[in-house]
Amino acid sequence: MRYSAGFFTGFLAATAFFTRLPVDPRAAGEWRLADSAWAFPLVGAGIGGTVALALLSAQLIGLPSWPAALLSVLAGLALTGALHEDGLADTADGFFGGRNREEKLAILRDSRQGTYGVLAIVLSVLLRTAALAGIGDVIHAGLALVAAHAASRAALPAAMVGLTPARPDGLGATAGTPRARGAIAAALIGAAIALAALGPVRGAIALCLAGVIVFAMAELARREIGGYTGDVLGAFQQVGEIVILLAASAR
Repeated sequence: MRYSAGFFTGFLAATAFFTRLPVDPRAAGEWRLADSAWAFPLVGAGIGGTVALALLSAQLIGLPSWPAALLSVLAGLALTGALHEDGLADTADGFFGGRNREEKLAILRDSRQGTYGVLAIVLSVLLRTAALAGIGDVIHAGLALVAAHAASRAALPAAMVGLTPARPDGLGATAGTPRARGAIAAALIGAAIALAALGPVRGAIALCLAGVIVFAMAELARREIGGYTGDVLGAFQQVGEIVILLAASAR
């Protein structure tokens, strides 16, 4: 019973954080987000499946590939509250707009969006829409969405283990550090979902490309601000999702 309760609580906490579904985060009690690391890819797969249904619905009513793909991306924004897009924008503003570590961290904390942030969001939406439209077949596009949303979130626990919080407060610090077994479980679950959805060859290529890019971004974050913040983790997710969708769309 204790294991079942822990499983449910961990999944509930991850769902409350990653989505805008009517889940009461207080039901998880004192459960830290890092304790739910293993559930990140499972919640991501659920988000991807929901967005895939939006894509299918748009095509069933006769919309062409591009509008249907754009609506599916917007459905993901609505479901997650643009959580990771906001992190991507703040990270772009901070890393490119700040002259030193202190300025970069100050910009990351600022909720207002600058030029770099707006450009980052626009580029993210366009690349994901183009990738989905390029895949063409709605079933393959839907599977790519499941793979991208699951695997991109599966990388976050490893980043939280490999880096340190850049400041003592904020989400990066209060979320805690996942245990190694939680990070490994997340990586294995995310990889399994991506390989099953994309196939062994394309899935492995997508995972390798996303892993290299996210690792490079982690090293950039270490150099720029000495670690990670919640916004930086959101940027990791966005870049991972984009890379996997682009790999899925490659001919």
